[in-house]
Amino acid sequence: MTTKKPALALHALVLACLLAAVFPASAQRIPSDENEIRLSFAPIVRRAAPAVVNIYATRAQAEQRPSPFSDDPFFRRFFEGRPFGVPRNRMRSSLGSGVIVDSAGVIVTNHHVISGATDIKVSLADGREYVADILIRDETTDLAVLRVRDADERFDALDFADSDDIDVGDLVLAIGNPFGVGQTVTSGIVSAVARTDIGVSDLSFFIQTDAAINPGNSGGPLVDINGDIIGLNSAIFSRSGGSHGIGFAIPSNMVRSVVAQAIAGSTQVERPWIGASFQRVTPEIAESLGLARPRGALVTDVERRSPAAEAGLMQGDLVLRVNGRRISNPAAMEYRLAILGIGETARLIIMRRNQRLQVVLPLMKAPETVRPDRTFVEGPSPLSGATVANISPRIAQQVKLQRNREGVVVLSVESGSAAARLRLKRGDVVVSVQGRNITSVDVLEELVMRQRRVWRLTIDRRGRISNIVISG
Repeated sequence: MTTKKPALALHALVLACLLAAVFPASAQRIPSDENEIRLSFAPIVRRAAPAVVNIYATRAQAEQRPSPFSDDPFFRRFFEGRPFGVPRNRMRSSLGSGVIVDSAGVIVTNHHVISGATDIKVSLADGREYVADILIRDETTDLAVLRVRDADERFDALDFADSDDIDVGDLVLAIGNPFGVGQTVTSGIVSAVARTDIGVSDLSFFIQTDAAINPGNSGGPLVDINGDIIGLNSAIFSRSGGSHGIGFAIPSNMVRSVVAQAIAGSTQVERPWIGASFQRVTPEIAESLGLARPRGALVTDVERRSPAAEAGLMQGDLVLRVNGRRISNPAAMEYRLAILGIGETARLIIMRRNQRLQVVLPLMKAPETVRPDRTFVEGPSPLSGATVANISPRIAQQVKLQRNREGVVVLSVESGSAAARLRLKRGDVVVSVQGRNITSVDVLEELVMRQRRVWRLTIDRRGRISNIVISG
C-alpha cells in the first residue's frame, strides 16, 4: 500500500517528461501530477454563474372546446374536425436560460425560448426577479435580445470570446436551468466546430459539445476556461429528450453581431445581401473541378446590378475563402458574411477555370425594390390564413429564396387555417390562382375573395412546382 503513491507520482512525472519532449512549446497540456488533477472549475463558475439567468416566458394559446357530440357515432360525422364554441385562451409558460452580456441589463437567449411570449420574467442566480422587454428577435439565427425593464442598477455580465479561436478538444462549461431544477453547470469539451445542416435554424453553423445540455438549458452560455462566452446553447440531438452528449451552441461571434445591432437600436436583424446564389460542392463536382475533396461554395446565379455582379463574381466561380477563413459549404459562407455585417468588405478567394483570384465584395443591406404589402389572406380560398408579401430582394433574403423574382411569397401560416391544411410553408411562392399569374399581392387579393366551386393553384416550393386542384 505504501509503494503505490510514489509509483503513481513517478508514472505521472515520466508521462509529463514525454509530453514535454514531444510538445515543448504547447500552452495546453494534461495534468502532470496529482495536485493538478485536483484542480477545480469552481473559480470559473463563481465568475460566470451570476450573469446566467432563468427566463420565464408566458404566452396565450387558443384552445377549442371539444364538441359534445364527438362521442356520438351518428353526430360525429357532422361535427368531427369542426370548431365548437368560442376558442378560449389558456396561458402557458415555458422555461429557458439566458446570459447577461451588458451591465445595463441586456440579456441574450434563444428565439424559441421567448417565441410568442406576451410576458417575460428573468430570475437571477441570487433570486432577484425582473420583467424584461424584447429588443430584437431573429428566428433565422434563433437568437433574441432582451433588456431588464426600468433597471437602475448594474448587473454582472460576461464578455464574448472569439469563437474562431476555439479548437476541438478545448474544455467548456454549459450553464443553465435544465428541467427547471435550478442553475446547473456541466463540463465537457468542444466536440466539433462549424457544424452545418443539422436543421436547428436557417443559419446553420454550430459548435458541437459533449457537455450535457438538457431542456431548459436553451439560451444559456457555453463558456471557456476563462469564463467568457464562446457560444449560446441552442439544441441537442436526442431520441429521449435528455442529453446524449451531442449538443449544439451558436458561435459567440454570431451572438455578438446580433447583440450589437440590438444595442444600437435595431429592432430587426439585418444581414448582408450580395445578390448571388450558391450550392454545395458534391464529390462529382469536386472531381470535375480538379479538387481533391469537396469544399467551397459554388456560384450558381448572380443577379444583375447586385454587389456580387459589381464585384465581378460570375456563375461557376468557386468561393474558397472569405477574409482568410476557409469555406467548406454555402452555409459556412453565409455565416462568414453575416458576422462581418453590413457596411464591411469581404475579400473572397475564388477559383475560376483553375486560376485563383481575389474578389473584393462590399456588403450592403438588401434593397426593397417594391413595397412588400404584407397581407393576411382572408375569405373562402384555400390560401386563407396565410400572410403573404410582394417579393423584393429583402423579402427574398428573409425567406431564403434562392433567387429574387417577381411575385408573391408566403411569410407565415396561421395554425388551423385553410392554408395550414393545404400545408403551405414559409417561403412558398404563389405562382398562379385559377390559371392567372400572381404578380402582386393586389392581384392575389382580387382572386381569393370570390367564392368558387373549384380552386386551381400553382405553388413553387424551392423550385418544385405543385399544381393543386381543390373542390369546394
